[in-house]
Amino acid sequence: MSLGLSWVTAWVADTVKVVSDNRLHLIDLDREIGDGDHGENLDRGFTAVKAKFESLPSDSTPGEALKLVATTLISTVGGASGPLLGTAYLKGSQAIGDQAELDSDAVVAFLTAARDGVVLRGKAEVGDKTMIDAWTPAVDAATAAAADGKSPSEVLRAASDAAAAGAVSTEPLVARKGRASYLGERAVGHRDPGAESSSLIIAAAADAAASQEG
Repeated sequence: MSLGLSWVTAWVADTVKVVSDNRLHLIDLDREIGDGDHGENLDRGFTAVKAKFESLPSDSTPGEALKLVATTLISTVGGASGPLLGTAYLKGSQAIGDQAELDSDAVVAFLTAARDGVVLRGKAEVGDKTMIDAWTPAVDAATAAAADGKSPSEVLRAASDAAAAGAVSTEPLVARKGRASYLGERAVGHRDPGAESSSLIIAAAADAAASQEG
C-alpha cells in the first residue's frame, strides 16, 4: 500500500475539520502562555487551503499538493505558526519530489524534512516547549516503524501517537523559545499550543491514511 494525491486531499480535509473542531481549545492554550490567536490563525489558514484545493489539478503529485498547502499557510496564517508550518510542508514536499505514490520511506522522508524545516526556521530543539516537542518524537517513531517494515498508514499512526505524547510532555517544561519564554516558570503546567496543533495535524495525516486503506 502506498499513499498518493487522494491521501493528501483527505489529509487536508481532515485537518480542516480537526482544526475547526479544536479552534477554541487552541485559543485557550495560546491565551495561557501566548497571545491567544493560534487557533484562529490556523483555522483561517486551513480554510484557505481547502479553498485552494478546490482548483487543484487532478494530475498533481503529492509533492505539488503539499507545496500548495505550504504557500497558502505562509501567505494567510499570522504569527509564528504560519511560517513554521508552511516551511514544514514546503521542505517536506521537496523531500518527496515528484513521486506519485509514497511508500513508508517516503513518508519518513517527508516528516523528517518537515521537522527539519521547523528547526531551521525556529531554531528550537526538543525540550524548548515548542512544536518540535511533537515533531521530533513523531519522526523518531515513524523512522522506527518504517525500519520494522510497517505500512505507510502504520508509520503515520506511530508518528501520531508519539506526537500526541510529545505535546503532553510540554506541560511541565519552562519555555525557552517564543512568546511563552518571557513567562519563565509561569509557563509550567501549560501545554504548548504549537505542539498540540502539530499533534492534531499529524493525527489527521494518520486518519487520512487509514481511510485510504479501508
